[in-house]
Amino acid sequence: MPLRRTQVSATGDPYSLHSSTMPRRELLTSSERLELLAFPTDEGELIRLYTLTKTDLAFVRQHRGDHNRLGIAVLMSYLRSPGRVLAGDENPHRPLIDIVGGQLGVPVDVWELYAERDATRRSHLLELLPRLGMEQFGTRHYRSISAWLDSTALQTTRGIVLAQTVVEELRRRLIVLPPVAVIERLCAEAMTRAQRKVFALLTEDLSPEQRIKLDQLLEQREGSRYSALSWLRMPPGAPTPRALLGHIERLNAIRDLGFALDAGQKLHQNRLLQLAREAGQTAVYQLKEYEQARRHGTLVALMIETAAALTDEIVDLDDRLIGSFFTKSKNKYERAFAEQGKAINDKVRLYAKVGAALVDAREQGHDPFAAIEAIVPWDSFSASVKEAAELARDQDFDALSLIGEHYPQLRRYAPALIETLQLRPAPVARELIEAVEVLREMNRDGLRKVPQHAPLGFIRRRWEAYVLGPEGIDRRFYELCVMAELKNSLRSGDVSVAGSRQSRDFEDYLMPHSEFDRRLTQGELHVAVPTTGPAYIEERMSLLRSALAQTDALVREDKLPDAELNSAGLKISPLENSVPKEAEALRDALSSMLPHIKITDLLMEVDRWTGFTRHFTHLKTNEPVKDPALLLTAILADATNLGLGKMAESCPGTSPAKPSWLVAWHIRDETYSKALAEIVNRQHRIPFATHWGEGTTSSADSQRYRAGGRGEAAGQVNAKSGLCNLCNVLVSLICFNRN
Repeated sequence: MPLRRTQVSATGDPYSLHSSTMPRRELLTSSERLELLAFPTDEGELIRLYTLTKTDLAFVRQHRGDHNRLGIAVLMSYLRSPGRVLAGDENPHRPLIDIVGGQLGVPVDVWELYAERDATRRSHLLELLPRLGMEQFGTRHYRSISAWLDSTALQTTRGIVLAQTVVEELRRRLIVLPPVAVIERLCAEAMTRAQRKVFALLTEDLSPEQRIKLDQLLEQREGSRYSALSWLRMPPGAPTPRALLGHIERLNAIRDLGFALDAGQKLHQNRLLQLAREAGQTAVYQLKEYEQARRHGTLVALMIETAAALTDEIVDLDDRLIGSFFTKSKNKYERAFAEQGKAINDKVRLYAKVGAALVDAREQGHDPFAAIEAIVPWDSFSASVKEAAELARDQDFDALSLIGEHYPQLRRYAPALIETLQLRPAPVARELIEAVEVLREMNRDGLRKVPQHAPLGFIRRRWEAYVLGPEGIDRRFYELCVMAELKNSLRSGDVSVAGSRQSRDFEDYLMPHSEFDRRLTQGELHVAVPTTGPAYIEERMSLLRSALAQTDALVREDKLPDAELNSAGLKISPLENSVPKEAEALRDALSSMLPHIKITDLLMEVDRWTGFTRHFTHLKTNEPVKDPALLLTAILADATNLGLGKMAESCPGTSPAKPSWLVAWHIRDETYSKALAEIVNRQHRIPFATHWGEGTTSSADSQRYRAGGRGEAAGQVNAKSGLCNLCNVLVSLICFNRN
């Protein structure tokens, strides 16, 4: 429904919205609405924004009466920042009116007199707008900003990001900000248009046959009780050749759909990931109910992300399999050495006696053979030499000799693996990929012997004795060496895989060369650094010279803190422990004062203070969690890396299915970010928190664990770094409030 004009523009409220014009789904939370037009909290920033110039003061003093001077100055400050009109029944922001009143030498109490006459406020607004070069927000601006916002709406589904973008653009265009409800409505419409555009971009190249294949993904797979879509998204399981081949089959099934898997490059990756994530949590019967454009677009997005996930999991399975080959070979080698330890020790003791007898025989001039036979019969000595040869290991004492036993396992999946993955080498790994291509040709042609022209430059010294034998190149060890080096190169990034996320080519993160050249030529490349190598290096060198000159000056004046430069070089003072020993006693005393209660009860108490759990909204409906206790249980499972299964076992009355469903729909990176912001903001308002500084930096020793990840099945607990940042902040907030 269109917006309806209700008042003249000078009121500051140029539009009113019927209830039916409001977005059906809440786009912004209450805290986000407050944040959108919030005043800065830093005193220095407030002074910078609301300091009146000489011209401003001259203009203000043209008005009669202290109350009118203060009133028009405050209205002018509001129009400049945050860029909106101060409503007639609204009290000014106290720090702002204090700063403005102090500059005018006017008591702020006179504002009450100014606020009594709304007509004066209206006339002052009409006077201020042309003076500041500003326009009231109208239908023309609504349509212009709405069209301009479409490109941003294609990149994100976060309402606050769109709203902030609109506010910044209106300020840039010197247009008075409308009510937040209007901004919210504008963003909601842009998001709706963007959603339709996304589906159109994803499906525009689909043929009728491809659309039929996509619909068949939602049907039950032949010989299975699962749909084809469910089969494609099955987890990999344990690292076995069978599991890897199953994943290769799934990836090839997606490729057989016939659409380009790089179709997702038409969209912003955040938008594509959001759409795929939502589709992944939607039941098959619900996907069937989508209208055609939405259903096919959603399935295309899901297939693109599933193909990327499968590619990553195939690379990971190969990495783990080859790693297990080396581990098993090493363990077998060490186990055999341990089992032969007594025999080896007996031989060493025997040869020590024989050696001592030979030394004595030489010194005494006796027969050496008689000396040996005095220790051990010659037949026994001859047999012991053969036994020693069997017990002896290779010269390098390396378990690599046993890796060949795992060649049959490697051959079960390696041909399919190298045929499926599209490998892109960096210059340092080109010879390795040439060796991979040789293996591909051997597999296609059914060759058993490695061609003499096969690349060998990538072979490390450790492998040479096994790969290069007297009869030429050993096929087993050559292929094992190629696959092992390929694993290492994928880890290091020297080799990338097309369609992968984890092993992605660095060039894929960058703007295409043609687009870069076009923007550079047309002057549209807006970057904060020089666009040529020499200019960038010169800028960095200039900064370096400046920093070195400053350091040199401090050294000459002996003012370099915690450091001394003498003839021996630079000496930096070691860090001293700044925490006194008495603090440990205080820590123990404070700890004994705290009651022993369940951690979930503590988190519930923090939630009552801050309401952070309301940010864990449903992925589709945006509704908050109905069971906060279950949410906190799932968060603790993430925080301790215990996994949902084991956490459910330790919580009576909770089954693994409940927290799993909650994690799938409510716990995401963005919901964690919002909850953290809510808690940190509350913590920042506690006076005791100022002892830790301004809150612009942080330190943590915890590890990062992906929210709701599949790795929970391992059930491993990191006893040293198990708590995540959210729980660290929660505990800090509890301590601050209790102190």
